[in-house]
Amino acid sequence: MDGILSRIKSIFRKRGSLKSKSVRKLLTSEQFTELERIIGYQIKDQSHYVQALIHRSFLEELDEDDASNERLEFLGDAVLSLVTAEYLFHLYPDKDEGFLTKVRAKIVNRNSLAESAEEIGLVKFLLINQNLSNTFSRGAKTVLSDAFEALVGALYLDQGLEACRVFIRKVLIDPIVEAGEHLIDENYKSQLLEYAQANKLDLPDYRVVKEEGPQHDRIFTVQVSVGDNIIGIGKGKNKKTAEQNAAKKAMEKIHKSQ
Repeated sequence: MDGILSRIKSIFRKRGSLKSKSVRKLLTSEQFTELERIIGYQIKDQSHYVQALIHRSFLEELDEDDASNERLEFLGDAVLSLVTAEYLFHLYPDKDEGFLTKVRAKIVNRNSLAESAEEIGLVKFLLINQNLSNTFSRGAKTVLSDAFEALVGALYLDQGLEACRVFIRKVLIDPIVEAGEHLIDENYKSQLLEYAQANKLDLPDYRVVKEEGPQHDRIFTVQVSVGDNIIGIGKGKNKKTAEQNAAKKAMEKIHKSQ
């Protein structure tokens, strides 16, 4: 698989870069600095990242007709699949192909990628047409998940596979695995949602009520409400874990009351 990715990488370097150097100016130096903080590496070729953030709707504002992030999205999808499969292969040495396939799909699905994109603030960097920008919301999961895949593709071209492993583990895999969201029967958020739907209650609402600790070691406190009632509070080193812990507390409270 590494060999296939390397061949794809060489093709992208020959054909996939932006033609105009001026296009790199679409992002400010401050934005590039922030991107470096997000990916954890010093950027070598800015054009890869600019292209990763160009939605196809933005092309009419450029002189180029092949500069959208769709090709990088294709590449990033392959890298995400490889890194996640490799991680799960070693994490679950006794599990069969069916289990590994289902868990990988849970980790790299559109919702998970969009949530990770939101978590790192990728929406602030997106280059989209003004008309789409006016209606764009955080619920635009397709745009966000595609941009996340493209960012991974850009990181692969710029820094290589190992950098992608570190980044994907940090912002996507580790939060999901730590929160237990990759295991359906241990997903307390899913259990709470099913309970609310089955009993015709309002859908659970998760809110961060407290953040504490230094930037590199944050602790989040999340409360979950159903209607006007706060039914669980949880803490964690990321929002996903805190939400799962809050849902777990809620389900424990529900079971005790039954």
